[in-house]
Amino acid sequence: MVNKRTALYDEHVKLGGKIIDFHGWDMPLQYTKILEEHMAVRKNVGIFDVSHMGDIIVEGSEAAAFLEHMFPTKISLLKTGEATYTAFLDNNGKIIDDTIVYRLSENKFFFVPNASMIDIIYNWVMENKGNYDVDIRNISDNISCIAVQGPKSEEIINELGLKFPEPFKFIEINGNFETNRITDNRSVIVSGTGYTGEKGVELLLSSSSAPDMWERVLELIGKKSGLPCGLGARDTLRMEKGMLLSGTDFSRDRNPYECSISFIVTNDGDYIGKKAIENKGDEIFRGFRLNGKLIPRAGSEVFLNGEKIGTITSGTLSPMLDNAIALGFIKRKFMKAGPEVEISIRGRNEKGTMGKPKIVP
Repeated sequence: MVNKRTALYDEHVKLGGKIIDFHGWDMPLQYTKILEEHMAVRKNVGIFDVSHMGDIIVEGSEAAAFLEHMFPTKISLLKTGEATYTAFLDNNGKIIDDTIVYRLSENKFFFVPNASMIDIIYNWVMENKGNYDVDIRNISDNISCIAVQGPKSEEIINELGLKFPEPFKFIEINGNFETNRITDNRSVIVSGTGYTGEKGVELLLSSSSAPDMWERVLELIGKKSGLPCGLGARDTLRMEKGMLLSGTDFSRDRNPYECSISFIVTNDGDYIGKKAIENKGDEIFRGFRLNGKLIPRAGSEVFLNGEKIGTITSGTLSPMLDNAIALGFIKRKFMKAGPEVEISIRGRNEKGTMGKPKIVP
């Protein structure tokens, strides 16, 4: 099967990006060194192609009510121009995929599934549409997304002649989600969202105009010691900030309480999985900082005073801390224990500390 490619694939090749298979997409892992790209985002600014993510529209007189049936979050409280982080739950209260929901108008919303979950989520919402008066459209193939992240991101957006939104708010500039595309290269949604834990935005625009925008932003960030960044830096950045990765930290096996995102459970109505998550689960998502540089991998076991208390799901070397870090799940009863733990790596136990998922403040 031939992999999918975003509208920016040729741009990545021109920049010498190391292309890898990512859930059926040809995507850049890195352009230079992951460490350099990571630190560019933390200190200056970086640009990412995240066009492999999905875009699904829900529109109709009962759009808000339908989404409150789908999500544990009170979607109707969103004002036009606001977005929120939430997750799709199955009937057992387990997370199918996490997502961001945007309110475009009173009766129109869109949300962003993870790349590997686009078809699964589209089918899930269609299966649960029932008699709700809504029209559901998958416009993923027509929309690209460019993330501009880092302390200098606002300068870049201003130099583009665009407005910089507050976190989880967005500005629609000549946008046209009324159809299945954004109509021209002057149309863009500037969203105060990202996956790095830094100040930044995501630019949603038509795929036909994405290469032009990419080149414009790339030129501007080059003047501010910025870099194009690949999936490698995206992963290390999100791990430092304790952000979940769909399919890695959870895969229909955890509920919001276990994943330390209980803040998304604000819906007092009858949503999918509501009764099931009344049982919050026996484990909880935590972050770990090791004393050395030996990196834990998925499946590494966590010990406290010789007793196994959990399992690692993600691990990396933190460029900010110059130590190995990890994310994983422990038994809830040990949440306030420690913080000293040991993690089994390649047959030896390495010492470290345990705390909240956000490892780098």
